[in-house]
Amino acid sequence: MKKLFLGEFFQKLWQGKEPFAEVGKLDGTLYRHVKSRRTLKLELNGRTFFLKHHLGVGWREIFKNLFQFKRPILGAGNEFAAINRLTALDVPTMTAEAYGERGSNPARRESFLITAALENNCSLEELCAQWPKKKPEFALKLALIKEVARSAGIMHRNHICHRDCYICHFLLDMTTLECPRPLVSVIDLHRAIQWKKLPLHYHVKDVAGLYFSSMDINLSRRDFFRFMKYYSLKSLRDTLDSDRQFWQKVAQTAGKLYYKEHQKPAPEF
Repeated sequence: MKKLFLGEFFQKLWQGKEPFAEVGKLDGTLYRHVKSRRTLKLELNGRTFFLKHHLGVGWREIFKNLFQFKRPILGAGNEFAAINRLTALDVPTMTAEAYGERGSNPARRESFLITAALENNCSLEELCAQWPKKKPEFALKLALIKEVARSAGIMHRNHICHRDCYICHFLLDMTTLECPRPLVSVIDLHRAIQWKKLPLHYHVKDVAGLYFSSMDINLSRRDFFRFMKYYSLKSLRDTLDSDRQFWQKVAQTAGKLYYKEHQKPAPEF
């Protein structure tokens, strides 16, 4: 089994060459090295990219996931599919420049994904960490809440779950900081899953992750209500009425995450 996609840049760069061999030669700044996966930042012909190179998760990891009733993530194909799907749905995300997968043994399958670097971007975690000391402009805060809620809502209505849905995985293009609709991209889709019908607990997990990761950035009760409206595409009254159980589960899950991380109760709003 072999799958291959090369964008125009890599078609020209690797013309007449074997892509997997070329990926093995790539070198750059090591961003992450986890088990059989490495992430590098690359500079090629004046352009910046990120490479995720997978060398197989092993049978132990596959069986561990299956025993936990989780779908094993076998390589870069999962993230490549998620990027394409989000792009089709008009959810800002990364741009895939090259992707490859080979090997019939799922435990030893080699794959890679190269994405264009998102330049002049800042994670919302980093940006919002300043808010408790320096109150943001209301227009910016509202615009960011809208964009995060919009992206999360579109993903869930189309049965996509991020599974690492925290504000650190939303990047703001700083060149659009003063635009009415700033560009906020969803990243790190390695564990994202797509279903024909996404079970509700996946919605809860994603939204709870956003709630948990924004508890200490000085948002108000009204800000969280605004998120609920933009996410659900309903009035606040309607979503509190028809989705009450969902929002209660989100609050409970986020509270447990906060306590696990900080060993103290979550702040109340």
